[in-house]
Amino acid sequence: MEEQRDLVVFSDDEGNEFELEIVDYFDHEGQEYAVLIDPESGCDCGCEHDECDEEHGSEVYIMKIVVNGEYEEFLPADEDKMEALSKIVEERFEAMDEDEDCGCGCGCGCGCDED
Repeated sequence: MEEQRDLVVFSDDEGNEFELEIVDYFDHEGQEYAVLIDPESGCDCGCEHDECDEEHGSEVYIMKIVVNGEYEEFLPADEDKMEALSKIVEERFEAMDEDEDCGCGCGCGCGCDED
């Protein structure tokens, strides 16, 4: 059974569209942030999670959420806050890894052992 994913479509400087998956939300200093990853870089190779990130180049994006009427805008996080935000995200991912072992041995919660 496939889990519903929360995807957001972005456009790069050249107008090419790409999707990122929201994997977490958190607040910091009164501002809401989202953690996004490329849904195509999921851990489905059966390797350990750290090895998968290094081998396949999985990137994590931290975006500030700004509510504009009915819509949420995803904006780049302020550069001067990236160190603190990155640390928060790292701690949250570590806590998720401990809580949500998917059973495949990688601990990422990806469900890559499910058919």
